[in-house]
Amino acid sequence: MTTLDHVDLALLDALADDPRATVVALADRLSLSRNTVQARMSKLDRAGVFLSYERAIAPHALGYPIEALLEVVVRQPDLPQITQHLADIPEVIQAHGVSGQVDLVVRVAARDTQHLFDIDARILGIDGVERTETSLVMDEVIGFRVRPLMALAGQQG
Repeated sequence: MTTLDHVDLALLDALADDPRATVVALADRLSLSRNTVQARMSKLDRAGVFLSYERAIAPHALGYPIEALLEVVVRQPDLPQITQHLADIPEVIQAHGVSGQVDLVVRVAARDTQHLFDIDARILGIDGVERTETSLVMDEVIGFRVRPLMALAGQQG
């Protein structure tokens, strides 16, 4: 685990405001040297603080207006192979291993309801998948966010 100090948190806050900000712009905004910002960014990157540099793209812009969450129950010994098979399905845009009544929550994107039905059938066809339950995503009411956590970490640190 990485301990973030007030400079790290200020840098992350500035990046949350402008994810495409250059090192020079961040240095100017935070009144730090370019080398300090670059070193901090490298340290944060090595520590795994940044999840992805991939630009988030809305599936509907690619022709996939339907998103669904599939709760998947699996035979536990088959989980590694099942995960690999799921990764091979292009419509699977995210998957989480979870505790509780189900083993995986899989987020998929589909062109229409028939396509969603077909995706579900492909997932059910993976050896070791016992059952699925599908819920349509109606709206994202709170998107992925960490700023409240950053504020809390700043208050506690």
